[in-house]
Amino acid sequence: MSSEKLSFDYSKSKTLQLKLSGDWQLSAGLPSVNEVLAQLDSHADITEISFVASQDFKWDSAFISLLLKLSSISKQKNIRITVQGLPPQVEKLLKLTPAQAEKIIPHKIIEESFLDGIGSRVIEVKVTIFSLLNFLGDIVLAFKRLACGQVFFRKDDFFAIVQRCGIDALGLVSLISILVGIILAFIGAIQLKLFGAQIYIADIVGIAMVRVMGAIMTAILMAGRTGASFAAELGIMQVNEEIDALKTLGVSPVEFLIMPRVLALVMMMPLLTIYADLMGIIGGFVISTGVLGLNPVEYSNHTITAIKLSNLWLGLIHSFVFGIIIAVAGCYRGMQCKRSSVGVGEATTSAVVTAITAIVIATAIITFVCQIIGV
Repeated sequence: MSSEKLSFDYSKSKTLQLKLSGDWQLSAGLPSVNEVLAQLDSHADITEISFVASQDFKWDSAFISLLLKLSSISKQKNIRITVQGLPPQVEKLLKLTPAQAEKIIPHKIIEESFLDGIGSRVIEVKVTIFSLLNFLGDIVLAFKRLACGQVFFRKDDFFAIVQRCGIDALGLVSLISILVGIILAFIGAIQLKLFGAQIYIADIVGIAMVRVMGAIMTAILMAGRTGASFAAELGIMQVNEEIDALKTLGVSPVEFLIMPRVLALVMMMPLLTIYADLMGIIGGFVISTGVLGLNPVEYSNHTITAIKLSNLWLGLIHSFVFGIIIAVAGCYRGMQCKRSSVGVGEATTSAVVTAITAIVIATAIITFVCQIIGV
C-alpha cells in the first residue's frame, strides 16, 4: 500500500525527495514514518527532505500529524525540511503549529530594569489618562446631542437599567444604612455617656448620615453592585464583538449603551441617598430609644433641629458626583475590556477598585472645599 502512495528519490545534493500520491486521509490509512527513517539511516549524508505532491494527492489532519512527527525526528538529526512541494493549505497549517511558534516566541524573557519599569508605568498612566479624557469627551458630546433631541435610545432598555439601579438596590441599601445608623448611635453613646449628653446622639446620627455617610455608603454599594455590572455587560459585548457590530451599523456605542447607564445611575443616586439617610436615622432612633433609653419625642426634635437644609444639599451633591464616578468607571472599564474571559474579570474588578478609589478622593476634595467656604 505504501509503495503506491510514497516513493523516494535520493539525489547527489544530499536531498531526500518524498513523492506523495493517492489518498493520505486517516480513513484510507497512511504509510509509517519508519519507511522514511529507513531511508535516512541508509543515506547518512542526507541534510534535507523535500516533497512532491501529485495531482491526485488527498490529505487531512492525519497527514499533518505525520509531518509533525517527521519534523520532530528531522530536528534531532539536524535535517532541514522543505515544504514548498506540498499544497498551500498544508504550508499554512504547519506555520500555525507550536514548533513554528517557538521560532517567534523567545524562550528567554528579558528583565526590565528599574528605570525602564518606571518609564513603562508612566507611559501606561499617560495613555490611560488621555483615553479617559477622550471617553469623557464622548459622553459630554452625547449628552449635548441628547439635549438637542438628536440622540435616541430604546426606552425599554433605559427603564430596565433604572429599575436595576433603583428599586432592585433598595433591599441592600436598607440593610447597610440601618446598620450604619446603629453603629453611629453606639459609637456616639460611648463618648456622650461620659458627659450625660446621650441626647446628642440624635445630632451625630442625623448630621453624619445626611451630610456624607448616607451618600458614601450608597456609593460604595452601587460601585460593587451596579458599576461592576456595567463593566461586565460591556465587557461581554466586547468579547462577543457586539460593540463592533454597532459601529459597523453606524450606531454610536456611547449614545446607545453608555449614555442610558450614566443617566439612569445619576438619576437614582440622589433618591437612593435620601432613602439611605432615612434608614440610617431610623436605625439610630431604634437603638437610641429602645436600647439606650432616650425619649423618642425628644430624640426626634433634636434630629429635626440638627439637620439643616445645607447638610441635605451637600449630601445630594455628594451622591450626584458619586453617580457620575460609578457609571463612568464601570462603562470605561467595560469598553476597555480585553477580548477574553480573563479580560472580563479584570475589567469588573478594575471598575470596582477605580470607582471606590475615586469616591474616596472626591469625598476628600468636597470636604476640603466645604471647609474652606464654611458650609
